[in-house]
Amino acid sequence: MISNFWIDKRKPHWDRLEQLVRRSQSGLSALSHAELRELALLYRQIAADLAVVAEDASTVQLAAYLNQLLGRSHNLIYLGRRPRASGVLSFYRDTYPRLFRESLATVLLSIVLFAAAAVAGWAVTWHDPAFAHRILGPQMMDTIDQHKMWTESVVAVKPVAASQITTNNLTVAFTMFALGITGAGTILLMLFNGLLIGVVGAATFRAGMALSLWSFVAPHGVLELPAIFIAGAAGFELARGVFFPGMLPRKDALARAGHRASRLLLGVIPMLLVAGTIEGFFSATATPVVMKFSLAAVLLAALLVYLFGRSPAPTRPY
Repeated sequence: MISNFWIDKRKPHWDRLEQLVRRSQSGLSALSHAELRELALLYRQIAADLAVVAEDASTVQLAAYLNQLLGRSHNLIYLGRRPRASGVLSFYRDTYPRLFRESLATVLLSIVLFAAAAVAGWAVTWHDPAFAHRILGPQMMDTIDQHKMWTESVVAVKPVAASQITTNNLTVAFTMFALGITGAGTILLMLFNGLLIGVVGAATFRAGMALSLWSFVAPHGVLELPAIFIAGAAGFELARGVFFPGMLPRKDALARAGHRASRLLLGVIPMLLVAGTIEGFFSATATPVVMKFSLAAVLLAALLVYLFGRSPAPTRPY
């Protein structure tokens, strides 16, 4: 558990970053050269703080605050000035699909790690049901043993649930990205998420609830899971700049990789916003299973067309 001493020690840095962000609303020209360097340093430090906070379930509100602060700082650092609406549209319409395709190898690495951990989690749980109790905890396992979905409470508080789900998903994505600076952090988080879904899948299958689980996961999962894979790929891009700088000085390689990785991360934000809304308002409802899987199929097809359907445009450096 995170101590109050640690929070009190780090809070002045958070307050300072928020002060710099507020002063920069009209543009980075409001800051001096020294303050710009301080802004970049605080951003990296607080990204590491978020990774620490995200590991403690008792600090959800603090994680949401840091996630929001990092998001505002990210826009200042990597966009530099207020983007025009046409520039944002061009980025998501043309630049992002091309950037995704250029990063496909690291996205596939995320998928392989996730899938391997999911298969391992399923296999271990299938042969040792007690493993699910250790991973999921007694409360969730009691719900599964009673053949109930733990998501039933979501229906009663849809707006709140959608907000919490979106915040949690964005926190995971930003943590995936930030941990790329360590190399192993993104790998471990991807493996853990894969293991978790494998354990849940095996436990619900044993209880005869497989259809309930996957009809719940499918509508939002077709956007949420690809977003997590892409966020993992952004972390791997960052790690590449740190550990494999090539002919460039490590500082320059990291700056280039960070620019590319942050742009890759930007694309997952709309996906997670839509996924959180669907999960909070639709996935947990009593809507017929056929409709849930139909929506999942439509969303997946639309995502694939968006990412792969456009003709490649000339490549430019990022």
